[in-house]
Amino acid sequence: MQVEFKNEAFTNFSLPENKKAFEEALAKVESELGREYDLIIGGERIKTEKKSRSINPSNKEQVVGVVSQADQALAEKAIQVAASTFETWKKVPGTSRSRYLTKAAAILRRRKHEFSAWLVKEAGKSWPEADADTAEAIDFMEYYARQMDKLSQRHDLPRIPDEDNELYYVPLGVGIVIPPWNFPLAIMVGMTTAALVAGNTVVLKPASTTPVIAAKFMEVLEDAGVPAGVVNFVPGSGSEIGDYLVEHIQTRFISFTGSRDVGLRINELAAKHRPGQKWMKRLVAEMGGKDSIVVDSDSDIELAAQSIVASAFGFSGQKCSACSRAIVHQDVYDQVLNRVVELTNNLTVGDIRSNDFFTGPVVDDKAYNKILEYIEIGKTEGKLVAGGEKGPDSGYFIMPTVFADVAPDARIMQEEIFGPVVAFCKASDFDHAMEIANNTEYGLTGSVISRNRANLERAREEFHVGNLYFNRKCTGALVGVHPFGGFNMSGTDSKAGGPDYLLLFTQAKLVSEKL
Repeated sequence: MQVEFKNEAFTNFSLPENKKAFEEALAKVESELGREYDLIIGGERIKTEKKSRSINPSNKEQVVGVVSQADQALAEKAIQVAASTFETWKKVPGTSRSRYLTKAAAILRRRKHEFSAWLVKEAGKSWPEADADTAEAIDFMEYYARQMDKLSQRHDLPRIPDEDNELYYVPLGVGIVIPPWNFPLAIMVGMTTAALVAGNTVVLKPASTTPVIAAKFMEVLEDAGVPAGVVNFVPGSGSEIGDYLVEHIQTRFISFTGSRDVGLRINELAAKHRPGQKWMKRLVAEMGGKDSIVVDSDSDIELAAQSIVASAFGFSGQKCSACSRAIVHQDVYDQVLNRVVELTNNLTVGDIRSNDFFTGPVVDDKAYNKILEYIEIGKTEGKLVAGGEKGPDSGYFIMPTVFADVAPDARIMQEEIFGPVVAFCKASDFDHAMEIANNTEYGLTGSVISRNRANLERAREEFHVGNLYFNRKCTGALVGVHPFGGFNMSGTDSKAGGPDYLLLFTQAKLVSEKL
């Protein structure tokens, strides 16, 4: 009998033994910094002359790892190996494929603090954020393994006399997996293992800012016995190999998480049929958000303020689900704003190798400069009431920033900043709040803080986002509990960590036999 899925518990770092264990993991990771990582194609490790350096965003002088970069010839090799391996992997029973995931989850669980320490160093995550990222990676594998077991069962169909009919799900083929840097373990693991457990083979092009974590996860897959060629590790620049992989006639699907602009480009390239291509490529995309917390006149003010601060500034606002818009009823606007400013001013920012800091840096110089530009824009569109400054020069630190009295159509209310910046907008009533909440091109997450049941029910129907939360923060989706994916320009509403996610990597086949 299958054990029921249960989310991986988060680590309590207030316990001395857990703190000590994590510090030991950090020391282990620090002893391995600067190592070189090869491409892995069909189990073969390949060094290239062209390499990229992964940098610790908390300490710009520290190299996390040096990673070989693929060119188009190696991208082609990876596609061909994946296509060849697919012919055998697709024949492995789904229940057997799922056991690879439960084994990999067990290995990752044993190495949990080690992987979280890599997240601290390469992604700039605080201890709790890193721990949650690793726990989510474990959850994805445990959950998708169970979902594959269910999908592998015989699906009952209405019977007619003299026929035996069966519907079952077959894999698609070679998939290109392009994960983001902000959840470089959890989302990368979820995208990769969903594809492989469904019977597909994968060309994994990791995020260029966080490739070492993906390289370390390849060790987990190898340790779990996943056959060579099922997942091929092919780091490289988007301009050199990204389009090539997407456009290839043997690519059957693309699984992408990242920005709106890149997602739209992939969609356009994937939609074009090319000579020799036998299928319409499938795109599974999550493309970011511009997420709002709406605070009603009748609400818990402290809950509202705490929810806004946690959602806006956890991991320096670098979550596609992060709150970047606080839409507050005019009757409680000043109270909520003042409390948010007070809480924000108490947040600590620094090298999160130490658990003394609430949050750490933004990921790299590009993000750093972009966010600072938006802060300057914000100064012309609203009133700066907290932050707005650089943090320590040792890394890409930006202080949590709050702007007040921002118009609904302002740039900082409409454009995805992906940093520690939240804009406050005043709503005259709940109708106005709903109007503002729905006025962006995105539709990923949102939250409503209210004691008014009628208004919550209105929001349930009218607030057009894929993940809507009441009286809690708008970040922190749990696998299985909160299937995750958004509407409009937030992507294809693919609902990662949900019961229908694996269907996106399969196709249904009906076989009918006359008896």
